[in-house]
Amino acid sequence: MGKYDDIINMPHHVSDFHKPMPIRNRAAQFAPFAALTGHEDAIEEVERITELFSELSETEKNLISQKLNKALEFDLLVKITFFVPDRKKKGGKYKSLTGRIKKWEKTDQVLVMENGKNLPVEFISEIYIIKNDEDF
Repeated sequence: MGKYDDIINMPHHVSDFHKPMPIRNRAAQFAPFAALTGHEDAIEEVERITELFSELSETEKNLISQKLNKALEFDLLVKITFFVPDRKKKGGKYKSLTGRIKKWEKTDQVLVMENGKNLPVEFISEIYIIKNDEDF
C-alpha cells in the first residue's frame, strides 16, 4: 500500500464560502522573483572595465605646465585629456574636455575651466592647444 493511497482519489475541495481565485490571479502567485537581490548589479560591476592611471615623466609634466601657462596667458582654447579615478574599484577612465582655462589654482593644483569644471592637474595626461575654434 502506498503512502498517499488513502487521499489520492478524494474529490477536490471547493469552499462553500469563498469563490475560486481566477486563473489570472493564481498565475501571479508563481511569478518569478529575484532571490538574489543585487546579484545582477554585482556581476555588471565586475564586468565593467577600468583603465590604470599612467604616471607622467618629469619631462611630460613640464611640457603640460608650459602649455597650461601659454593657454592661460593667451586665453587659448584647449583640449585636455585627464584621468577620472573610479569610485568603486581600482583604476578609472580617461576623458577629454574642450574649453578655456579660467584659472590655475597652484596651491590646490586645480584647473578651473570656463564651464566651472575643476580638473586636478595631477590627473592631466595631455593638453592640445587649439589654434583657433575651427581646428577642433
